[in-house]
Amino acid sequence: MSYCILVRHGESQWNLENRFTGWVDIPLSPKGEQEAHDAGEKLKSYSFDTAFTSKLQRAINTLKIIFQVTGQKGIPTEYDSALNERHYGALQGLNKKETAQRFGEEQVHIWRRSYDVPPPKDKTELNPEGISESLKDTAARTLPYWNKKIFPEILNGKNVIVVAHGNSLRSIVMQLDNLTKEQVLDLNIPTGKPLLYMFDNAGKIREHRYL
Repeated sequence: MSYCILVRHGESQWNLENRFTGWVDIPLSPKGEQEAHDAGEKLKSYSFDTAFTSKLQRAINTLKIIFQVTGQKGIPTEYDSALNERHYGALQGLNKKETAQRFGEEQVHIWRRSYDVPPPKDKTELNPEGISESLKDTAARTLPYWNKKIFPEILNGKNVIVVAHGNSLRSIVMQLDNLTKEQVLDLNIPTGKPLLYMFDNAGKIREHRYL
């Protein structure tokens, strides 16, 4: 038996300000730091062989705080942009309420919660390359990384922690829980709340729950 703990980073400063964050490298808010600390408290009885996180500081620092609280040092950690948050295109940096007033609540809901409709790709100061991702696009980079890098560690009996973002984790949970693209629309992963998956030696899930 082995386990994998999935943790969405603690609240970021832009979560607090109700702004679309995406790939913008925003730090944790004080509440987010506390959420990371609380996650660490819940994980004191768990030990990890390896860790994975994104290249964004809100996830990296959440993992760092967790390890500070649990007292685990020297855990091999891999940082990869495959685990980054979904890119919100031209919406990055915009206030969500103001965006809904500008484009209409229904349209913004489609951009935020649909499976395969990306936000506008207009080039902006925070998105000079004109990138934009739907959840489907996010899964297209996150799941190959999970399948190639993370899941083999679990199959080898290693205990793993993954600290990432709402949408990169949603794509992983979608695969683990065999959710349809309709079902995943209602999936919301809260900040700083560890999600445990227990696997048998064949890699089949035997238990999963929030801690």
